Amino acid sequence: MPARTFNLVRTLKKLLLSALVVFSFIAYTIRERSVGLTGTNDPAPTAVYGTKQASLSPQSMSTVTVSGSMYKDGVYVGNVTDAFYGNVQVEAVISGGSITDVQFLDYPQDRRTSRFINSQAVPYLVTEAIQAQSARVDIISGATLTSEAFIQSLQSALNKAKQAL
Repeated sequence: MPARTFNLVRTLKKLLLSALVVFSFIAYTIRERSVGLTGTNDPAPTAVYGTKQASLSPQSMSTVTVSGSMYKDGVYVGNVTDAFYGNVQVEAVISGGSITDVQFLDYPQDRRTSRFINSQAVPYLVTEAIQAQSARVDIISGATLTSEAFIQSLQSALNKAKQAL
């Protein structure tokens, strides 16, 4: 086989393989978007927002106590924060000068993977914020972007609660 023909065959093989990879990626992306929007083929999450079950674990579960950090009673809505795959916005419920509850008003949930990860991470973030009585919580491994956006949104809500004093 002449060298020129051999190079042509090799180039065509590479081209076909590259085209197959690109086509596969496009097909996968289209499928994920359509599945994410319709909700079909959606695996049942192991945890739902508001429950204490979750299979993701934070990098380190520690309780941080902040003495003297009192807030004015009320419900304070944090800023909308971009978490790359969607926005995160929380509201902090303050009662007796302490954080008694944190509710997610918005979080990434338009993709199946986002729903699955956040259904596990959200309860940990809420529990840690209540225990810490601040926005200083551990970032959840596997939900880094949501965790960082949660911290920012919660901190803005708590700043409003402190300013109201």
